[in-house]
Amino acid sequence: MKYVVLIGDGMGDYPMEELGGRTPLQAASTPAMDFLAREGELGLVETVPPGFEPGSDVANLSILGYDPASCYTGRGPLEAGSMGITLSPDDVAFRCNLVTLDFMADGQVVMVDYSAGHISTEEARAIVADIRREVKVNGLTLYPGVSYRHLLVWAEGKEKLATVPPHDYTGKDVTAHWGVYEHDPDLINWIAQVLIILRDHPVNERRVKEGKKPANAVWLWGQGRMPYMPKFAERFGIKGAIISAVDLLKGIGVYAGLEPIAVPGATGYLDTNYQGKAEYALAALKEKDLVVVHVEAPDEASHGGNLEEKIKAIENFDQKVVQVVVDGLAEFGEHRVLLVTDHYTPISIKTHVGEPVPFVIFSSNRRGRTREAGFNEVSAKETGLFIREGFKLMERFIRI
Repeated sequence: MKYVVLIGDGMGDYPMEELGGRTPLQAASTPAMDFLAREGELGLVETVPPGFEPGSDVANLSILGYDPASCYTGRGPLEAGSMGITLSPDDVAFRCNLVTLDFMADGQVVMVDYSAGHISTEEARAIVADIRREVKVNGLTLYPGVSYRHLLVWAEGKEKLATVPPHDYTGKDVTAHWGVYEHDPDLINWIAQVLIILRDHPVNERRVKEGKKPANAVWLWGQGRMPYMPKFAERFGIKGAIISAVDLLKGIGVYAGLEPIAVPGATGYLDTNYQGKAEYALAALKEKDLVVVHVEAPDEASHGGNLEEKIKAIENFDQKVVQVVVDGLAEFGEHRVLLVTDHYTPISIKTHVGEPVPFVIFSSNRRGRTREAGFNEVSAKETGLFIREGFKLMERFIRI
């Protein structure tokens, strides 16, 4: 038996007036996902437990079968796992975004762009290299990641700072949240030195001349210490791999013992190599029992409030990932597919919410369930199937 988990990040949404009361999932052309919904077990799952912030970290831990209440310590340490950074028990890892802030004359700070205009990895790494070389604050080390996503490790650092995700505050006043960093002299000293470097950095000067947003600040959030997670193979007796351009997902995979597979052209954005992810997944199944394929693009479009791009990202996911995987699985004999979105990211609010999300479990040996349904929020609710404890979905998928 072969298993494939397909995660379309942030695909869930609310009905929209401009779509005639439909959601983007309902409005998009998704024949491959709709086929799975008609032929498989369709329902809703609560991926974000009560009391947790509706982030991709918590939601995807649930999807992969891990109870966030027992293993979640923060986003930062999960991303450290992906980047090959070994944390000591006393280390605190922060996600570090390169962002664009507006420092106004009256002291107000506004979040212009949580991604510094989706700065390229090449540009970002040039900036991070200069920060690493020139800023020396005892116990604080910056590590380069992809695009705007980087990691700061603070030896014996403070874990309880009230930080917030920058993508929740696009265009909003973040003065109070910026002030959180002033609670520790070492941390604010590091940030102050970084701001000086960013102010006149050649990359930013070039970006401004080209009409792009500069990476004029850093934003620290999602901090935590090293988690403990039992290996996926120990729990389910199968070997697996994970494909994602996002360090968070790869990090969860590393802690779970899933082999991360790099795909050329996978960017974590709208221009990602959709089909390459599907093809690499099918190739991996020749040696592995399970492959997880994650696509970030719908979520990125949602954070930007771009409905057209969200629908396009959903359709690309359907045609270039889901369809390719479904077609390719025929050569492997018996197989199962879990299709799910990790959380809602409504266009109207540009951030995550923790409502139950649609899922479908398709089994090649359990056909004949055909119903009139599509893979969307409404059809999933109408089936009446609801899994309240999201981390139990994986057990259902493997053991059904």
